Amino acid sequence: MHIHEYQAKEIFRQFNIQTPESILINNTLESVHACEKLGGNLWVVKAQVHAGGRGKGGGVILCKTKEAVELACDKLLGTNLVTPQTDSKGLPIEKLLIESGQNIEQELYLGLLVDRQTQKITILASTEGGMDIEKVASETPDKIIKFGVDPLGDLDSNDCAYIARELGISGNLLEQFTNTLLGLYEIFTTKDVSLIEINPLIITDEEKILALDGKIDFDDNAIYRQEDILSMRDTSQEEEKEILASEHQLNYISLDGTIGCMVNGAGLAMATMDLIEHHGGSPANFLDVGGGTTADRVAKAFELIQTEPNVRGVLVNIFGGIVRCDLIAEGIIQAIERVGLVLPIVVRLEGTNAPKGLEILNESNFSIHTEADLTKAALKIVELSK
Repeated sequence: MHIHEYQAKEIFRQFNIQTPESILINNTLESVHACEKLGGNLWVVKAQVHAGGRGKGGGVILCKTKEAVELACDKLLGTNLVTPQTDSKGLPIEKLLIESGQNIEQELYLGLLVDRQTQKITILASTEGGMDIEKVASETPDKIIKFGVDPLGDLDSNDCAYIARELGISGNLLEQFTNTLLGLYEIFTTKDVSLIEINPLIITDEEKILALDGKIDFDDNAIYRQEDILSMRDTSQEEEKEILASEHQLNYISLDGTIGCMVNGAGLAMATMDLIEHHGGSPANFLDVGGGTTADRVAKAFELIQTEPNVRGVLVNIFGGIVRCDLIAEGIIQAIERVGLVLPIVVRLEGTNAPKGLEILNESNFSIHTEADLTKAALKIVELSK
């Protein structure tokens, strides 16, 4: 689950991470009052959307007058922001963050994530913070400092001091940096975070370390125990299909292809999509119906697939482990009846009672192509979808 920058900064402040003064607004009329309350003669208007690259998309505007702030708010509110991390439609801007301008001396990058190779919480830091951190990571990875923390251990001030030295931070700034990093680590470990980053983390001329931006992604599988975080969810930033899917315990992501996929298990779903692509087709979605597949879930999955405008066929690939294949086959037939599926459909079943499941599908009144072999199933749906 994603949250907005202003929400991330609210959490930062709870954990003693310093941020610039800012005010959230919902309409242009609030902008002048926000500037007066913040004071100064330099403000930044920041679109609140669930995407990075807002600066490159025109969603971060530096203003030197209150009139410029008003114009920026008028320009952004009620529009969609397209960034390098969104699709061509972009994401709706319903809120803006008005923030005090800062005298920036240096921009840093600081983040934490789980490194599955090392099985550690990994701290990433760099002196090359800012909009082009992705380019730095790909072209000059030696400028990224990596520090692994055993999840059964802890991060201490000595670790923070080591990372600070690598970044060239010392003196009066060391304590501020340590507080910031320890705060990030505590958020990461207590809030079921999968990714947290500050880009940029700035050092000002006044020798303050501030989180100029903030991004936090939470583990969806653990969000049920983070009620305060779940209340921050903004469904206006999510695909309608993906919201509907989550309500029925389906993992669904829209893609641009022509072959709808319905699979149980994320790994099997990825392998199925790869095989379709390998044989000349293109998947229209990622859809994991989970291990406890039911007729209701299958029906909802078919409904979602049919809403994709480019779909010309459906491949169902189910491995019956927890649920028997004959029960899955009966569920597929019930779902087709309920949804009125008219697209070509190929079903591949493997696992417990697979032969019986295939027999049920073959004897049904629907035109269902069945295969026991996944490669043959992929070839068949690619052929039918053409």
